[in-house]
Amino acid sequence: MIAPAPARGFTLIELIFVIVIGSTMAAALIVFFKPAVDGYLATRSRANLTDQADTALRRMVQDVRLAVPNSIRTPGSQCFELVPTSTGGRFRTGPDTLNDSGPSCAPGPDCSAPLDTSQATTTFDVLTPLSATPAVGDWIVVGNQTPADVYGGANRAAIVVPVTASPNAAFGRQRITIAATQFPLGYDGTRFSVVPNAQQAVFYVCSGADGTLDAFGNGKGTLFRLKQYGFNAGYPSACPSPASGDVLATRVRSCSFVYDPNQGATQQSGFVWMEVDLAHNGESAHLTMGAHVANGP
Repeated sequence: MIAPAPARGFTLIELIFVIVIGSTMAAALIVFFKPAVDGYLATRSRANLTDQADTALRRMVQDVRLAVPNSIRTPGSQCFELVPTSTGGRFRTGPDTLNDSGPSCAPGPDCSAPLDTSQATTTFDVLTPLSATPAVGDWIVVGNQTPADVYGGANRAAIVVPVTASPNAAFGRQRITIAATQFPLGYDGTRFSVVPNAQQAVFYVCSGADGTLDAFGNGKGTLFRLKQYGFNAGYPSACPSPASGDVLATRVRSCSFVYDPNQGATQQSGFVWMEVDLAHNGESAHLTMGAHVANGP
């Protein structure tokens, strides 16, 4: 009779040996790979913060460069206000003596429509192409010398009917009809700006950013963009509440906005300096950006 083969398996000593080797290898992996993983996560966090800060700064720079000349107001280092435009161009300043149907004719299919600052204007011809067609309700701004002008409405008129092509190519490219307004007397710059009524003035507000971090290493502030609140004639004395604003950046540790309205020898080029510091889980990104704004109306 043949004896059965002995049962095969691991002895207790072999099992203990395998456990010790496995634990040693796991500890080694943790020691060598954890710094690499932590470094990757930290790099990704900094990249995300940098991207968020860069996007927010570029959005602000875009509005600064498109702002109505002399429309930037800064009640404090944590906010600034401005009036962004959607397009603009040059207007006719005098009659078309060659193609008008007669001297002193009223604007119409056979007569040009100049913008005369010596009297109220209701219709004027646009001589240059517009990058976007203004809508009814949008605002025409002419000759803005100070923030008080555009915010108070002294040189701002609403478009009252849809913009049309000029009835005669010799008169201009387009014809705009506005509420009767006399623009700044003697202004000869021939330039106008269009402010969208759907947006009007804009306020950038950095709220809650006190330079410190919370218990998780995050910035405590938020950067907001406020719009559609109208035009406030009075110069703001403080940063407004951003409760209804669009969020541009979160986890803001600190920010600072500085505006010089008369930088340079010509005194017609303003400059806005913007600084944003974001922090998340102990990682941070600090970006600064500046933008020129032409203040010659």
